[in-house]
Amino acid sequence: MNMSDPILVNVTEEIVRGLVSFLLRGPEYQTFCKCEICELDTVALTLNALPSKYVTSMETRDEAFRMMNTPENIERINKEIIHALHVVNKHPRHKEEPTSI
Repeated sequence: MNMSDPILVNVTEEIVRGLVSFLLRGPEYQTFCKCEICELDTVALTLNALPSKYVTSMETRDEAFRMMNTPENIERINKEIIHALHVVNKHPRHKEEPTSI
């Protein structure tokens, strides 16, 4: 993709998806379900609690990512993710038994 090609990206979503994936695979959440439904529900709940940051070019995406990737912002995002993980774990929407793989 060319740096000048138009895009529509929510940088908050990119960060949240990465952090949720990382946290779910860490030792603290090994007993939490990692199915696609639970992971996406966690992302959705987290994103609903955070402000969106939409951009329309890779250049502005990279700039927004750098601006948002501060210890304070990551701490706030992680707090929302942890809250969402616990909500989803308590009320999963999937039909089968949770997976811990």
